[in-house]
Amino acid sequence: MTVILRGDGRRPDELRPLSFRRGVNRYAEGSVLVFWGETQLLCTASVEEKVPLFLRGTGQGWVTAEYSMLPRATQSRTVRESVRGRVGGRSQEIQRLIGRSLRSALFLPLLGERTIWIDCDVLQADGGTRTAAISGATLALVDALRYLWREERLPCIPLRSLISAVSVGKVGGVSLLDLCYEEDSRAEVDANLVGDEQEDFIEVQATGERSTFSRKELEGFLHLASLGLDRIRQLQKASLDLSPEEEEAIAEGHRCFGQYQQGQA
Repeated sequence: MTVILRGDGRRPDELRPLSFRRGVNRYAEGSVLVFWGETQLLCTASVEEKVPLFLRGTGQGWVTAEYSMLPRATQSRTVRESVRGRVGGRSQEIQRLIGRSLRSALFLPLLGERTIWIDCDVLQADGGTRTAAISGATLALVDALRYLWREERLPCIPLRSLISAVSVGKVGGVSLLDLCYEEDSRAEVDANLVGDEQEDFIEVQATGERSTFSRKELEGFLHLASLGLDRIRQLQKASLDLSPEEEEAIAEGHRCFGQYQQGQA
């Protein structure tokens, strides 16, 4: 069987080199540098002891996100959105995706009335910035939860699941996992998929950029994405290196949420 290799030598079902460096910001409760191929991001998680107005008095917490790119994250300089005086449509779309995805990572009723702000700043972009942001920010979020637990501001670690994300696309008629910019710019179909540890999908975004795609091709995209998400989860877990006490605090969060649900029934 002939194995199709891509421009960078990868197989169609192979991720770019991916690594996470935690604890890079001395002030944030959680911080992670993501190195994904030539894409690099800084993700921080900051705890704020209040919630949006619509959650006040509910006892429930919240997670929200902001996303931006540095002016020279790309080949030519882009003007800062703060100078333009507004957040661009693409940034709004991505930060809403990050927020939705990460709210699926934890048991919000166990967080208490506090907000965790996720900030994702792209230092260098070569495709897949939104998927790198979600996968890296998940680790920053977990470290913020660990911090709250160590400081005894939480009785458990209310982590439901690690969340990971990956891109898939069709380029030159071939389905590929984890597109770099050069592939993404030529893609006939572009998709971004977000999943949890139970191998369920949280969000599937698939767009026919230059062509349509069949049901069979969509099933192929889902299969490729599942392979990638599984590999990302392995790297996330290795990076977190949870202690037995932290593992037990996470298990306690699952038990507490089960009791919460019974009380709500």
